[in-house]
Amino acid sequence: MKGFHLHFYLRKLRFLTTNKLLKMNKEFSGNKYKLRSILSKVKTIALIGASRNTKRDSYKVMKFLIDKGYEVFPVNPNHADNDILGKKCFSNLKDIEQKIDMVDIFRAKEFVMDITLDAIKIGIDVIWTQEGIVDEQSSNIAKNAGIIFVTNECPKKILEN
Repeated sequence: MKGFHLHFYLRKLRFLTTNKLLKMNKEFSGNKYKLRSILSKVKTIALIGASRNTKRDSYKVMKFLIDKGYEVFPVNPNHADNDILGKKCFSNLKDIEQKIDMVDIFRAKEFVMDITLDAIKIGIDVIWTQEGIVDEQSSNIAKNAGIIFVTNECPKKILEN
């Protein structure tokens, strides 16, 4: 009987967490059309947390976005000045000299605020956090600065479906 109660509790917790994430992202959540529309206006993407490891999601998403025609700039201080998928990797967002339309964040929540503030300083149009990365405070600051902030979504999945 204990196993049943634990299973029920975990399902309820997952439901409540999912509901909270959906409310935080209510502008875009579940609206693939709006998300695709945002992505259709984007040409350049800085992918924060890029990896050379072919098994990592950041690598797979970067490859997919390049294959879809986006100009992607990998950002990872551990790989700075090396190439990832034939693209020079940058140490941080501020090192990229070209205009960037969107930042795609593959970093833990504790890094999102600093990335958001850097993105605001250089005039990014869209900040996008990957699935499982939610930072309401960063979202509010970005939106107050006139930046579209998409949270807890994957652009690869949006474009695939």
